[in-house]
Amino acid sequence: MKDLLLIGIGPGDPRQITVEAVDALRHATVFFVFDKGAGKDELLRLRSAMLERYRPGGGYRLVQVADPQRDTQAADYAGAVHDWHRQRAALYARLIDQEMGAEDIGAFLLWGEPTLYDSTLRILDLVRERGVALRLQVIPGISSVQALAARHQVPLNRIGEPLTVLPGRRLAEQGQVDNVVVLLDGQCAFATLEDAALVIYWGAYLGTADEVLIAGPLQAVKARILEVRERERARMGWIMDTYLLRREL
Repeated sequence: MKDLLLIGIGPGDPRQITVEAVDALRHATVFFVFDKGAGKDELLRLRSAMLERYRPGGGYRLVQVADPQRDTQAADYAGAVHDWHRQRAALYARLIDQEMGAEDIGAFLLWGEPTLYDSTLRILDLVRERGVALRLQVIPGISSVQALAARHQVPLNRIGEPLTVLPGRRLAEQGQVDNVVVLLDGQCAFATLEDAALVIYWGAYLGTADEVLIAGPLQAVKARILEVRERERARMGWIMDTYLLRREL
């Protein structure tokens, strides 16, 4: 039986992790860190900064490997994601078997909240299917959604109104948008909306020194968001952003 910690580390600011997460960081002996590819070295640096802050004395091993890449051009989105998850499960199973001794406690440092738009729990289910016995502990974290609302100083929900959270590729299916948080919108689906009643609260690199915030009526600010988003993505080599769309009552 291998012990694993899935630690939510927030959207980027090392201060935005819980005391429970700090305790977990100090308890783990092996940290698995996955290289997301060229241009995303900053993501590795942020994880390393957290370890240096909360584990200054060392006493752990860092296992860094290249993360399998998903086929983003595949016509079958769901099929491509399932294939990607299977590749990751094979990698995770090998690493857990080879890098963890009987007394080790492994840890995955997961951006934001491990149960919100993160695939690690599903992938570890596939690892179990491969015959690897696991004992998991999930440590919740602050999500980019919470950080976005806090930075813009707005509540996520209005009185008696539901909040919908969805990926950008599903935004067009919503019909009338009332109160929606959108994640993973690489195609900038908000830019296609023409509803004059919508207000957007957008943020990128939340919780980091590169944080950018824009808010206002969608039709008035969407061109600026597109410009800033492209400029920052070119500068950084990657971008993590999210936004809240809300219809004015």
